[in-house]
Amino acid sequence: MSKKKIGIIGAGSISDMHLQAYAKNNEAELYAICDLNQQRAEEKAKQYQIPNVYTNYHDLLANPEVEAVSICTWNNTHAEISIAALRAGKHVLVEKPLCRTVEEAIAMQDAVRETGKTLQVGFVRRYDANAQLVKHFIDKEELGEIYYAKATCIRRLGNPGGWFADVERSGGGPLIDLGVHIIDLCWYMMGRPKPVSVSGNTYHKLGNRANIKNLSFYQAADYDPNTNGVEDLANALIRFENGASLLIDVSFTLHAKKDEIAVKLYGDKGGVEIEPELTMITEKYDTILNVAPQTDSKSINVTEAFCNEVNHFVSCVQSGETPISPVEDGLNIMKILCGIYESAAKGQEVQL
Repeated sequence: MSKKKIGIIGAGSISDMHLQAYAKNNEAELYAICDLNQQRAEEKAKQYQIPNVYTNYHDLLANPEVEAVSICTWNNTHAEISIAALRAGKHVLVEKPLCRTVEEAIAMQDAVRETGKTLQVGFVRRYDANAQLVKHFIDKEELGEIYYAKATCIRRLGNPGGWFADVERSGGGPLIDLGVHIIDLCWYMMGRPKPVSVSGNTYHKLGNRANIKNLSFYQAADYDPNTNGVEDLANALIRFENGASLLIDVSFTLHAKKDEIAVKLYGDKGGVEIEPELTMITEKYDTILNVAPQTDSKSINVTEAFCNEVNHFVSCVQSGETPISPVEDGLNIMKILCGIYESAAKGQEVQL
């Protein structure tokens, strides 16, 4: 089977994870790259030996040799570029979040069904080896019915600024940037139950805290300390049709002692902590046991997870199989995210 020729649209920081993964995949060939910043595109092309460089994504999509694309652009362009790519006959791996609105997500789903092409949402945490291990245990009913989950992703300091802080381009702050990961991971592990309502809060209290000294944090390439239009903190309770519930909180900045990541799920036969360190909780002979699976990494191996994600995408392109993170899942996550923002704005629970 011939190698699939891949185009990368968007050459910002997240594109490196895609580029590295494709470069390691023997079934893929990096064939084209596009970015509004020609110098950045050319630098990546030189680094990864990519023969075709573009500054307009339409020109890349018009190249008949390109069979599939990774979309690594601002959130506000995900829907537009994905739909154009699908209609140009390309398969699509689009970075999370799927888009910014439920309406955009529905349009993307319609385009997938219209064209019959593959669209895989970049929910990279699903592809981590530990996540797949836990999913296998859950599918084998080792934890029983998962009825409650709670997840936290707290940054004490670190609004990345730039497009991340521009609500028009990002669609929101830590909820849509960080929360999307932990909400999706929990929902996936819970068996993807239908969400029925959300009650959420967002807070704009601290800004980007550009005054802080002696503690560094990630900054976007276009960081501007004077620009910030997104929330600092979001929290929510999500209810599902089967009676299960999910509690989450996420922040770009908070007066917290330290950064924190935690993903915990509870079933009627056992529990599991996926983050910060993989641990399973069970009972045997009337005794509660904390079980530490022997794995290469106790937490997510981000580089490996991206490789697994890209490998799965290439495999689905070749086989025609539906990816484990299809457009329908992206739509459901957008319903949850947008519902939380709506609930926060209205100050009341929202039915989905």
